[in-house]
Amino acid sequence: MDSTLIQSWPFWAGLSAFFAALTAIFAKVGVKDVDSDVATFIRTIVILVTLGFILLLLGKFHSPGPLSTKTWVFLILSGLATGASWICYFRALKLGPASLVAPVDKLSVVLVAIFGVTLLGEHLQPKQWIGVVLVGAGAVLLAWT
Repeated sequence: MDSTLIQSWPFWAGLSAFFAALTAIFAKVGVKDVDSDVATFIRTIVILVTLGFILLLLGKFHSPGPLSTKTWVFLILSGLATGASWICYFRALKLGPASLVAPVDKLSVVLVAIFGVTLLGEHLQPKQWIGVVLVGAGAVLLAWT
């Protein structure tokens, strides 16, 4: 495989989208006969074990070294937000069809664009804003019953 491809963010973002799609399908089936919070807990354990194995396999399982307070605070906040997202996502999958839950969840694309611009000072070109609006409109249309 081309090393420049492996080093590119679109490659990894595409894989993320692929695995996120599988996550929705697998989770919808898996959450059918269990409480959604318990399902989230089981999923989290699997993720922890898998990531630990990957770090061990790649020789990256070591102390990260000294981290600033800011780094700790934002990693903890990110972890809490991830947990809240997963809990809400699994509950939504328990209650609704994956084909409708996943698009609404992807409204996060719109929110990330807005937060990135307002909180991080990122800039989007007009055609990128059009894409953000289309993603939002598409999610709403898919979920509108």
